Amino acid sequence: MAERISPISDFLLQLDRLKAVDRRTYINGGERVENSAEHSWYLAMACWAFAELLQDDFDLLKLLKLALVHDLGEIDAGDTFLYSKNRATAHIDERNCINSLASHVGNPIRSLVDVWEEQEAGQSREAKLLKVIDRLLPFLHNMTSQGQAWRDNGIHKVQVLKMHQFIESDYPEIHMWFIEKLDYAVGQGWLKDA
Repeated sequence: MAERISPISDFLLQLDRLKAVDRRTYINGGERVENSAEHSWYLAMACWAFAELLQDDFDLLKLLKLALVHDLGEIDAGDTFLYSKNRATAHIDERNCINSLASHVGNPIRSLVDVWEEQEAGQSREAKLLKVIDRLLPFLHNMTSQGQAWRDNGIHKVQVLKMHQFIESDYPEIHMWFIEKLDYAVGQGWLKDA
C-alpha cells in the first residue's frame, strides 16, 4: 500500500504549492491579498451557488472540476493580473505546468489536461459560467475593499468594462448588476472614470 500512497502524496504536495501563489485581489474588506488556492475554492463554491440559482441544467460535477483545475497552471506560471500586458501569453506557461502535473507519477486524475483545456477554451455551458464567475469574484472583492486593487494599479473604468464585456451576451442579468456596481465604484472614486 505504501508504494501507492507515496506517489500520490507527492502529487498532492505539488498541488499544495498553489497556496503560495499570491494574487492582486484583496480578500473581503481588503485585509490582505488572497492566494490562488483560496481563489480556486471560492470559485468552486461560487460556481455551485450560481448553478443552483440559475437552474440551467449544468453538469455540476464538471463545473466543479473546471473550477478546481482552473488556476493550477499558476503553480509554475504565477498569477497573471487581469489587466497585465502579459495576459495574452500566460496560458503557455500555465499549459506547461498542467502537462507537468498530469505526467507526475503520482497523478491518478487521467482527465486533468482535458478538463483544464475545456475551461481554457471556455466553450461548454459550464466553462462559460466559470469564466463569468471567475471575473465576478475579483470584482466583488474590489467592491468590498473600496477598489483597493484597482487603486493600487491605476485601473480605469474602460479597462474593467472591456474585460467584463463578454458577460453581457451569456448572462445579461449578471451584466446589468455588474454595470450598476461599476457605476457605483466610479462614483465613489475607486475607479478612474475614463
